[in-house]
Amino acid sequence: MVDPRLHHTKWGTDGLLLQLHAWDEGHHHGHMGDPAQPVGNGVMLWFEVDDFDAAVARARELQARVVLDVHVNPNAQHRELWIADPDGYTVVLASPDGESSDAEE
Repeated sequence: MVDPRLHHTKWGTDGLLLQLHAWDEGHHHGHMGDPAQPVGNGVMLWFEVDDFDAAVARARELQARVVLDVHVNPNAQHRELWIADPDGYTVVLASPDGESSDAEE
């Protein structure tokens, strides 16, 4: 996990960011929820990890159900892997902000 004291983004250094999205809003990843499903559908947790490749390898080793495979989030310019936890909630593993643009240089 990321040490919140070392986490620096344009939103601050407190290590916590809460984003609320409308279910019916189409972003780069499509809709996040289905209003026909029970409450809790559309709830997603994002975790920024220092070693994204190791986290992805561990998720694959544990045979986590992949919701959306590794891709670049064009807004944050980082890589993400979306998996489902055992209760079906979507958990997003993300590389540090700007990491994908750093890799391209």
